[in-house]
Amino acid sequence: MMVVDRQCSVISTSVFPVALCVLLFVFTVSTEAQQPQKVWRLDYLSGASMENDRPLVAALRQGLRELGYSEGKDIVIEERYVAGRSDKLAEVTAELIGLKVDIFVVSGIVAVQTVKGFSSTIPIVMANVSDPVGAGLVASLARPGGNITGLSDYHFATVTKRLELLKEVVPSASRVSVMLNPTNVSNPLQLKDLQRVAPSLKVSLVPVEAKAPADIDRAFEALKKDRPSALLLIGDTLLSANQKRIAKFALENRIPAGYTLPQFVEAGGLMAYGTNFADMWRRAATYVDKILKGAKPADLPVEQPTKFEFIVNLKTAKQIGLTIPPNVLARADRVIK
Repeated sequence: MMVVDRQCSVISTSVFPVALCVLLFVFTVSTEAQQPQKVWRLDYLSGASMENDRPLVAALRQGLRELGYSEGKDIVIEERYVAGRSDKLAEVTAELIGLKVDIFVVSGIVAVQTVKGFSSTIPIVMANVSDPVGAGLVASLARPGGNITGLSDYHFATVTKRLELLKEVVPSASRVSVMLNPTNVSNPLQLKDLQRVAPSLKVSLVPVEAKAPADIDRAFEALKKDRPSALLLIGDTLLSANQKRIAKFALENRIPAGYTLPQFVEAGGLMAYGTNFADMWRRAATYVDKILKGAKPADLPVEQPTKFEFIVNLKTAKQIGLTIPPNVLARADRVIK
């Protein structure tokens, strides 16, 4: 009996440390598993409308999913839109910052300027900004140098191309109205680019300004009075927020118009040429990913677009009595019939 007892004593003594280690390991793993996972908060702020940005935010979400993010699990997206009401941007920005934002994705130059004025530390990924260097948002495209990086929409290159295409579609056009928002620092600069190429196209340009939603109706009255050969829009969130009104006006008054976004054409506009914004917003997700993983906006070069799109609405062309030349139609990326 004594031998057996000693053997049992030896066995139990040797097993106890092992069992203890197993228990400690299980406890540690269980504790680690119970640690709450970090949920990042992304605040999306746009100077345009929710309707205008719906396909763009969808592209942003797609890009985040492709990078492994699961909305509601490891990232939360809070959206705010001011629909061209730039006077509301400060109020909305303050609200979003109060929600303990980790990173901003901001659309439109005025919106980016507003967020920058509130914080020099919260990372900002910009999109839909024509000249971030000229606007003082970044030091340079290669080395932004602050808390802002992202993508430039390259409107300066596309706006003159838009005028050239409009002239091809309406060869007789000699007087073209240009709708712009003078409070957007990039709009007057783009107008200068248009004025530079206008003589070679044998057209004269007539600026039509809109600073706020109420100005849109006044712009319409000016267009009715002037009766231009064609209408060209310069990219701005105020104008984008009123895309349906503008497209409807041009259609009802049989004015051939060139727009910045496909949404205008889908709303009944004649044609649009510019950056592929859905691709830009999808690429914005890569900036979000890099910053959330520790990269500094100051070190992430600002990208310029690599994809552009030309869209034509043949139904609208027919309604306003216009025939799109075959050589122009052949260059369209998408045709609405």
